[in-house]
Amino acid sequence: MKEYVLVVGGAGYIGSHAVKYLAAQGVPTLVLDSLVYGHREFVRWSDDFILADLADREALRLVFSRYRITAVMHFAAFTYVGESVTDPAKYYRNNVIGTMNLLDAMREAGVGRIVFSSTCATYGEPQEIPLTESHPQNPINSYGMSKLMVERVFADYQRAYGLAWCALRYFNASGADPDGGIGEWHDPETHLIPLVLDAALGLRSHIGIYGTDYPTPDGTCVRDYIHVNDLAQAHHLALE
Repeated sequence: MKEYVLVVGGAGYIGSHAVKYLAAQGVPTLVLDSLVYGHREFVRWSDDFILADLADREALRLVFSRYRITAVMHFAAFTYVGESVTDPAKYYRNNVIGTMNLLDAMREAGVGRIVFSSTCATYGEPQEIPLTESHPQNPINSYGMSKLMVERVFADYQRAYGLAWCALRYFNASGADPDGGIGEWHDPETHLIPLVLDAALGLRSHIGIYGTDYPTPDGTCVRDYIHVNDLAQAHHLALE
């Protein structure tokens, strides 16, 4: 029976690039996505696509019973920081409880490996630069807290059930597949690089820069970016 890596959220920005990278490495994948924010046309390199939500426990059980899944990559999350502050229930329900449903289905099927798309937002305000993995985790919004909660759940599951897991706490994903087939596509768009490009193309009147008191030469913010294809490779290495 053919073995697969289940990519949850594989129709989204980072997830779709990870699926394409895995396919290039000869790793068969299945994509599960609710398409709330993902795009069906981004799912081109997986062996199959399952339209389902992590809130649907029965759908998850069915996927794990129908396919031989050896590991999971988990990208499915709501990620708008501002919204997480005004509607935390939405974020805890989707990001935390949804992940618990996924873990229940994995345990029932005997699947014990997961790579988790976490975030630098679990650290909160930096106490020192550069940040290291040992930096205290003290999120300042519900999005970061929801991701940290999931990491804590994984750690408990490792101790109790032997779960093998890895969480990647990256900063700002950027760029797109050089072949041009997939890339950033958010509605509404809130990410800086697409907004800058839209302004340069005349598709929007201006780009706003916020903050004048950062400890930088001109007082404006400095951001760290990682190319989405490098992230895809990092997830594969974590899986290995």
